[in-house]
Amino acid sequence: MQTATVKWVGGEEFVAQMPSGHAVPFDADRKHNAAPGPMEMLLGALGACSSVDVVMILAKKRQKLVSLEVVISGERAAEPPAVWTKIDMVYRLSGAVEEKAARDAIELSQSKYCSVAAMLRKTAEITYRLEISRS
Repeated sequence: MQTATVKWVGGEEFVAQMPSGHAVPFDADRKHNAAPGPMEMLLGALGACSSVDVVMILAKKRQKLVSLEVVISGERAAEPPAVWTKIDMVYRLSGAVEEKAARDAIELSQSKYCSVAAMLRKTAEITYRLEISRS
C-alpha cells in the first residue's frame, strides 16, 4: 500500500509528502494562490498521465516525436462536491508523426492505460482532440 501524508502549513495551505518522497505544496485559497489547489492538480495529473502513455506508445511505433503539449480545460459541478463534470484535452504534437499513430496512441491512453482518466471519467465527460505540427 502506498501512503501520502498531508500537513497543514497555515490558512488553506498544506504540504503533501508523496509516496515517492517528493513534497508537493497545495493552497485551496484561490485568492491567496500560493500553490496549486487540489482540484486543479487533478487536471495536471490527467495531462501528465496521458502524456507519458502517448510518448511511450509513439516511441514503440518508431514515430519521431519532437514535442508534446496537452492543454486540459475543465468545468466543475456548481454544488458540492464540486467534482469535474466536463474535461477537454487538446494534444499538440510536433515532429514526423503519422496522424493515425498519434490518434491510436491517444485512444489507447484514454481507453486503457491512463488511470487518472479512468478515475475522472466516473464523474466527468472527457473529450479530446489532436493537433499535429510537422517540424
